[in-house]
Formats: sequence, C-alpha cells, structure tokens
Amino acid sequence: MVGDLRKTVLLRYKLVAFAVTIVMLAAIGKAFKLKLVDGSRYGEQLKASADQSVTVEANRGDILASDGRKLACSVPSYRIFMDPCADGLEDDVFDANIDELSQKLSQFFGDKSAREYRSQIAHARIKGRRYMPIGNRRLTYTELKQVREFPIFNRGANKGGFMPESDDYRRQPFGLLASRTIGKLYNDKRKGGVIGLEHAYNDELRGHDGVSKKVRITGKWLDKEVIPPEDGRSIVSTIDIDIQDVAEHSLMKQLIRHNADHGVVVVMEVKTGAVRAIVNLHRQADGKYVEDYYNYAIGELAEPGSTFKLATVMACLEDGVIELDDTVNTFAGSYKIYDRVMRDSKKGGHGTVTVREAFEVSSNIAFSRIVQKCYGSDPQRFIDALAALGLRDSLGIDLTGEGRTHIKNSNDPTWSGTTLPWMSIGYELQITPLHLLTFYNAVANNGTMMRPMFVEGIVEHGEMVERKKPTVLRSSICSGSTIRKARSLLKGVVDNGTARNISDTPYGIAGKTGTAQIAHGASGYSNYGSVSYLASFAGYFPADKPQYSCIVMVYGPSNNVYYGNVVAGSVFRNIADRIYAAGFRYGRETTVMPASLSAVMPYSKGGRTRYIRTVLDGLDMAYSLKSRSAEWVSARAGADEVTLTGKHFVDNMVPDVRGLGASDAVGLLEEHGLQVSLTGLGRVVWQSIPAGSRYTKGTVIKLQLNND
Repeated sequence: MVGDLRKTVLLRYKLVAFAVTIVMLAAIGKAFKLKLVDGSRYGEQLKASADQSVTVEANRGDILASDGRKLACSVPSYRIFMDPCADGLEDDVFDANIDELSQKLSQFFGDKSAREYRSQIAHARIKGRRYMPIGNRRLTYTELKQVREFPIFNRGANKGGFMPESDDYRRQPFGLLASRTIGKLYNDKRKGGVIGLEHAYNDELRGHDGVSKKVRITGKWLDKEVIPPEDGRSIVSTIDIDIQDVAEHSLMKQLIRHNADHGVVVVMEVKTGAVRAIVNLHRQADGKYVEDYYNYAIGELAEPGSTFKLATVMACLEDGVIELDDTVNTFAGSYKIYDRVMRDSKKGGHGTVTVREAFEVSSNIAFSRIVQKCYGSDPQRFIDALAALGLRDSLGIDLTGEGRTHIKNSNDPTWSGTTLPWMSIGYELQITPLHLLTFYNAVANNGTMMRPMFVEGIVEHGEMVERKKPTVLRSSICSGSTIRKARSLLKGVVDNGTARNISDTPYGIAGKTGTAQIAHGASGYSNYGSVSYLASFAGYFPADKPQYSCIVMVYGPSNNVYYGNVVAGSVFRNIADRIYAAGFRYGRETTVMPASLSAVMPYSKGGRTRYIRTVLDGLDMAYSLKSRSAEWVSARAGADEVTLTGKHFVDNMVPDVRGLGASDAVGLLEEHGLQVSLTGLGRVVWQSIPAGSRYTKGTVIKLQLNND
C-alpha cells in the first residue's frame, strides 16, 4: 500500500519535472529566437515607435496669365470623416444630438435625407466602425469651419469623432480658357503634370518636399528636426485672358452655328512670337464643345489647302520664276493633269489672270499650272524652296506633342505625276495650325521667324527670377522683296479677293482663306459618300503695321456652309475687332490716340462723325477721315489738318470713350447700361474699366476729364 503511494508520488513528480523542463526549454528557445533571429526586426519596430519621419509636401506653384491672374493654382480642400465610436463620445451625448447632426448634414450636403444620415451613423456606431466618410464632396476652409460647429462635431476628434482630412486640388479659375494648354496633373499628384504647361514646367512648379522628424517621449510625439519644404515656383504664361476669352467665345459660337467637329484659334504677337491665345474645342457626344481632349493647334497634322498658296507663291518669287504681273490661263474652271482633274471653285473659271489676281481669287488651276511649268522637270527644287522658307523645320516649342510637318521629297515612293501640282495648292502635305501660323507671322515680321512662346518667365516669392527671351528661328526666311510682295498679296485678298467680307475695318487685315477637303484614310476624300471640309483663315493685323497674327481652323462644318472666308474669316474678324476695340497692348501704340492741342489747327473733342464734319466743313478747315463708316471718331489736331479716327464699338464690351467730350461719353456709356462717375472738365483722358472688357449692366465706370 505504502509502496504504491510512493510510486504514484514519484510518477507525479517526474511528470511535473518533465513539464517544467519543457517550459524552460521553450522559454530558452524563445529568448534565443528573440535575440538572434527577431532581434533586428523588433529593434527596427522599437526605433520606429520612438522615432518617426513625416513628409511635408511642398506647395505647387501657380500658372499665371500675362497680367498675373491665376490660370491654375492649388486650392486647399477637405474631406470629412467621422469616428462614431470615439472614446469620448458618450451614449447620452450621441443620442441627444444625432438627430440635429443628421438634419444639418442633410441640409449642407444635400446628398441624403436626415433619416438616412442618422441610420448610417447609428449603424456604424453599433458595428464599431471607426472611419466613416461624410458627405459627397470636398469642402473649402470656410465650409470646414461651418461643419466643425455642427452638434457632436463641435466636441472635436476624441469626444465627437470629427476627423477632417486636408487634400489640395488643382483648380483652373477661368474654366475652359486655354485649359488644354495649361494642362493637368496625374491623379497621383506626386507624379506631377501629365500634359500642357503643367508637364512642360513640372520641375519648376512642383518644388521639393520637406521632412518632419519626430520622437516619441512619454507618449507624445515631439518635433526632433524639421527640414522645411521648398515651394514650387510659379510660371507666367504668355496667355492674355481677355484675348483668350474673345477667341474662345468667337470660335465656340461659330462651331455651334455650323455644327462643326472641332476648331482651333491661335493668336500670336508678331514681334516676339508670344502666344496670346490658343483655343482647342471639340464636340462631345452630347453636342457640347469642350477643351480637354487634344491640343489640335500644336499636334494635328492636316492638308491645309489654299492657305498654303502663300508658301507656293513665295517659293516661286524667291526663285525668280514668276512676277506678280505674269499671266496664266485658268481655262473654264477645270484642267486635266494626267488622270485627275484640277478644278476652281468658280463655275466657268477665271479665264486669263495675273499671278496677283490668281492669288486674290485663290485659283487652284493657276498655281498648279505655274508650279508644274516651273518645277515639273525638277520637283525637288520646289521642295527645297519650301524648306528654305522654314516650313520643314521643327519649332522646338516647350509643350510636348508637337506635330512635325510632312513635306515629302521627290524620291518618296508615294510621289506621282500629280503630286507636285496638288502640293502647290496645299494637298499631299501636312502641317499643324501652329506651324502654318508661325510662317504667316514671319511674313508679318518682315521675314524674321520667331519660335512660338508660351512662357514669359519664372516667379519666386512674387519676383520674376527668370525672364524668357523671344527666340529667333530664322533671321530671314527670304529676301525683303519677296516679303513685300507677299504682304501686298495678302492685303489684296482682303481688299479685292475671297476675304472681301472682312475688309471693312479701320485698321486693315491681311490674310488668306482656305477651303480644303479632309482625307479619311483609305476611303480618301469621300467618307461614305459625303465630303468633309476644313475652313481656315490665316493672317495678321493691322495690315500695314502688324502687331498680331492669327489662324482660325474649323474642321468639318456640316450645315452646307464650309468656305474659309465665311466660316473662319468671320471668327478672325471678330477677334481682331475686339483687340482693336480694347487698344493694342504691351507698350505699343494704341488704336485710338487721344486728341492733342495744336498751335495751328483748331482743336475738337471726339464725338459723332456727322456733327464734327459739319463743324469743320463750316469752318472750311482741312481734315482727313480714315473710316467713313464710323459713327464716332476721335480727333487729333495737326499742323495742316485735323485727323479723325473712327471709333468702333462692339456689343457687350466696354466702349473706348477716350478723347470724347463728357456729354458724348456719358450718353454712349449709358446706352451700354453702365453708370458713369465724372471727375474734371474737358475731354476724357482715362476710364476706370479698360475698353474691350466684359461688364455687367449697372456697373459704375469712372471717367477722368482734362482740358489740356
């Protein structure tokens, strides 16, 4: 009995000893693993729990218009989240305030009913959800302050579960205006700009992120070291908001009127190549026109049609193979070249015409016959002449996506007997709108070809730290004689030729119309039996002292009106009129000079044309009137005569009343719905709202008058 008891006790002792041994071995093994195997990993975790680095994002620079207004900027925004299970949110507080909170959230966001908000927040609290999104949109800082005062939320994060998160977003304050050229960012904004100026100048705009190193002491995170971020620099673009606005609205109106597929406008400053407006509008499936698809102006290659005839005639003039008074027979409006028939738009043709007349009426037959006769035996000579005009050069612009002009050589496998004559009228070659405008701009600039310029400078802390200089691509594309002849031809197109519909201006326009059929790949120029057209106009103004060049291209007008003079020329004229009405910018002479006193001739304030002419005629005083169609004029007294300059006003734009007397100025402005405040006596020398600006009826405009 005693022996059995001793055996039992001994067995239990051995079992306990064995168990203790196993536990000790396991503990030793665990310690060994912690020390040698997991030591480095846990050491890093311990270090991370005691030391932490947080990235401090740099603010992205702004993209500014030429006058400093913001075209793109980063705007702070906030999203709201709620922790319904916040430690300090007691049940009695939650139950007493949830109805009022739900009601305010419903009224503020308008996305859900108060009942839905209450149900979802209560359900999240029951289920223990700690991170619940609130609302359907971002909030501004002002809105954030408002929401922060809602019941429960006004108790903060721990007691009310209110968790706002900041997230800057890129905003374009002027909406569509030049939005494709301004560009946009990737969804992951750390990648920077994806297109436009946002991409081209990403390095300047993005800046450099900083770092905040923190250490955990007694449960609190404290700053250990802070490396501040370097905010991005801003860029000043060449875009003039007022010109851009006029260009966009003029093109938009025409695209809608003619149900066109898409359209382009580019306005360039002649002397510098600065692009003051660039518009790219295309029609969506819903019929609306937007500017977020493609930068047609810099990237789309197309056969330009008759606007290319300027290059053809200049190449011939420079080579000395023609003169403007040479004649060519255009027959009865059709002419067979090998197996194809060249046609003119005028039924019955133009007969025998001079080169000048052929250009003014845009005869296809005339130029195809001229080029075939002069270069048929050596077509590469014509190609080389076009290249000498800068038409095959790369523009090298800042923006990505530049299309490269395609003018094939005479040894190209696709060259045929009809290539040369069709190339002479703008077919069987491709060029972008921007490159064609750059060529026209060079003609306006006395032969100097400028690189299109999109950025004027870099700004840091409000100061211009880098100013971009205009770049000359070619100091001269041809001889001065050829330039003078080319400019006279372009003026003749408007005064006597296909663009007579836009000739009645006080400043003068020079340019060329174009109406080209659009090729559709393998199906040629007929797409399922229908033909699409490209209507265009390229030129500059004023004709005698060019300050701006402009190109307008409308692709696929489909309401049976497709000629360049009507569809594109009218857009050009509208843009030019608005710029003229506002006065030319950038330190150059204004379109309407204020009147000045003369010691010889009598001085007259500006006013209605018929009244001033009556007075001057009655006094038998010599005067000149540059625009007899103008209802209003300003007056300048000279040594021998009084010069009257027409003042043309545009609907929905502030009139230029400088030089007018008080009575006339007030009457004219009030007719436009403006309220007038006067200071001084005499003629108007200053107006508070610049001429050509858009305005709201009832706006007060201040006028300063002076007798000097």
